[in-house]
Amino acid sequence: MRLSRGVPFLAAVLTAVTLTGPAPAATAAAETGGHCARLERVRVPGAALQRGACLADLTTTGLAGTRYTDLADQAGLTAAGTRTPSGVPGIQIDGYFPDSSRFNTTHGWRHDAQFVIRLPDHWNGGLVVTGAPGNRKQYATDKAISDRVLAQGYAYAATDKGNSGTDFYRDGVRPGDAVAEWNARTTQLTRAARRVAAQRYGHAPRRTYITGISNGGYLTRWQLENHPGLYDGGVDWEGALWTADGPSLLTSLPTAVARRLGSARDEDLYTAGFARGSEFLWPYHENAYWGVTQKIYRAEFDPSYDPRCPGSSAGSSLEEILAPCASDAAYDYAARPVSVHRSVARVALTGRIGKPLITLHGDLDALLPKAADSDVYARMIDARGRGALHRYYTVRGGTHVDGLYDTYPDRLRPILPCFRSAFDALTAWVERGTPPPADHTVGEPADGDVIDSCPLR
Repeated sequence: MRLSRGVPFLAAVLTAVTLTGPAPAATAAAETGGHCARLERVRVPGAALQRGACLADLTTTGLAGTRYTDLADQAGLTAAGTRTPSGVPGIQIDGYFPDSSRFNTTHGWRHDAQFVIRLPDHWNGGLVVTGAPGNRKQYATDKAISDRVLAQGYAYAATDKGNSGTDFYRDGVRPGDAVAEWNARTTQLTRAARRVAAQRYGHAPRRTYITGISNGGYLTRWQLENHPGLYDGGVDWEGALWTADGPSLLTSLPTAVARRLGSARDEDLYTAGFARGSEFLWPYHENAYWGVTQKIYRAEFDPSYDPRCPGSSAGSSLEEILAPCASDAAYDYAARPVSVHRSVARVALTGRIGKPLITLHGDLDALLPKAADSDVYARMIDARGRGALHRYYTVRGGTHVDGLYDTYPDRLRPILPCFRSAFDALTAWVERGTPPPADHTVGEPADGDVIDSCPLR
């Protein structure tokens, strides 16, 4: 981990590449100057390396199979039948900021703090920024977020958060350093992307929005609490909750690990916040999420609890990575030393948002149950007197990743269409003063099309 302020531009590598495809429309907005105008002027402030490309289509439809996206890193985040727009010509900038960690191997760079910035030819004057969900990388939300906002005319920027993968907890010196870097990298990219937009279009964005899924939702919350001046609003899609004294995933997941290892009952999971009715999802989460998530985040904030597990790596095989640490079944965050609570406090949320925020959370989330997460965060916002800036929608039948809809189409629904509706509601709130609906549980749309429809009203 290394963050540098005011770092000079070290090594800008600017390549113009034109892909084959349909010719761009001849009616590009005057202020953008035509297809890929000013590409040669685009310099990402503080970047150690950047590569620019003029592309016929910035969406996943146009980029699939190229080095400009990573479909594997998007796996599981969207339902298979999700429809996305395409045909958005413009500029893509890939690169990285100075950093000392090497978890991200994208482009063969073996360098963290990687980012992608996309600048559509037809710009609406706005910018959307996000950070990768989970421990994924910068292209993870291309289909879930980038495609649609680009089609709406927004510039788009995403960061790998400065570290990625299941060994991310090895980054930094003090407990909590790796997660603290996520926040700093998101701020860094937002400031840089605003200046890049000004270089490309001739003026800074008129509106800047922050959004994200899971850990990206946490980043959205943190940014609106700590840097509200950078943004006009945000959409938080089931963001992770960190509080110094709980709750957090370190207070709910140990019970889930204990159940897998035979020392907890279903009733204990309900007490920890897991929803009744979500039991059919538990076997999958036992094998794919609970063990690995608990051990790597406990290693990040409380490495002394069990230095041997996960140790210097979460594992070298998929089986080792996903396996829980037996010691986590007895993990009691409340009883841990004050130093552990202080390490979490460094990245904790307060509820003191400074700009409009819309939160979405599925009622069947079996990784970050909403009773121990977004329900709590909504109360924190109210306690800070910021409730007028917040809307909270529970998505009936929603779970943590939309890809599970394909396995359980009769029991689940994707959250992505609700996210799209929430983003539109946010921009109407910010730009036209149209208040979104009051907090409520979102039912199925009248037409039954849960994959592509989700009216919030």
